[in-house]
Amino acid sequence: MDGTAAAGDRNPAGPSDADPAGTGAQGGTPGDAARPPGRTGRTGRNLPAAVGVGVALGAAVIGSLYFVKVAFLVVVLLAVGVGIHEIVKAFGGFGIRVPLPPLLAGMAAMVVGPYWGGTSFLVGAFGVTVMVLLTWRMFQGAEGFVRDATAAMFVAVYPALLAGFVPLLLAPEDGPDRVIVFIAVTVCSDVGGYFAGIFFGKHRMSPLISPKKTWEGFAGSTLACVVGGALLVHFLLQGEYWEGAVVGLAGVVCATLGDLVESVIKRDIGIKDMGTLLPGHGGAMDRLDSLLFTLVPVWLLLTLLVPVA
Repeated sequence: MDGTAAAGDRNPAGPSDADPAGTGAQGGTPGDAARPPGRTGRTGRNLPAAVGVGVALGAAVIGSLYFVKVAFLVVVLLAVGVGIHEIVKAFGGFGIRVPLPPLLAGMAAMVVGPYWGGTSFLVGAFGVTVMVLLTWRMFQGAEGFVRDATAAMFVAVYPALLAGFVPLLLAPEDGPDRVIVFIAVTVCSDVGGYFAGIFFGKHRMSPLISPKKTWEGFAGSTLACVVGGALLVHFLLQGEYWEGAVVGLAGVVCATLGDLVESVIKRDIGIKDMGTLLPGHGGAMDRLDSLLFTLVPVWLLLTLLVPVA
């Protein structure tokens, strides 16, 4: 979620997220003339498509949470499953063989089981997944075993294990409200950084990792997350304003780190987006990056600061 974007930024180390082909078609070059007017924002994102997809995803989340609570886990399964497929496919382009079936099965166990079995089930499911992955790859021969097994462990943690904290957040009686706080705080980071970066972004945060991110955008993300967190925790969970502000502050830091980590992964394997599933957004992992990094800290802080009554 490259929300903290500064208009006209160009990656000095190679193709940027806004200019995947490396043509430099930013800031009034001939490449801009071919871009349909009104279709993209100053950051290169297709705004109508991005907003439409965002509204559709929001409707799916809210509908599943508040009509049949456990149905939200199906939404998570689909999203994370697609994300895992995207990562495995990207790794495959480098000749890295990551077994997809046991990863999907292990992810499903980690995303569904903890809703009833708690953290013990999550830890056990992760351990069994690791064992199955190593054994599965062993029967494919010794060549490249360490490389492939390491990549498989990476995907088993990110995104599978991190996503396993969703059912822990959802399980309490007020679980849907807790999930809304978690998602909304992350969205606040993206939206606040997006607009602050467009209007005020000048100082790049990390030019070599994500050249579109600026400190001004990060400030906008921080303000949106702290205010949003304070209001959401107070009105949805009856917590104190300061508790929500702490959740928001942790959210903006982790959402930004998650975005940067995803950018590093994509730069390392030489792709702009993980996929094309979501118009205006990219792939599933391009939407999950900040959410995955925000999930565990928000779950922990809400558990400690705003326990279930």
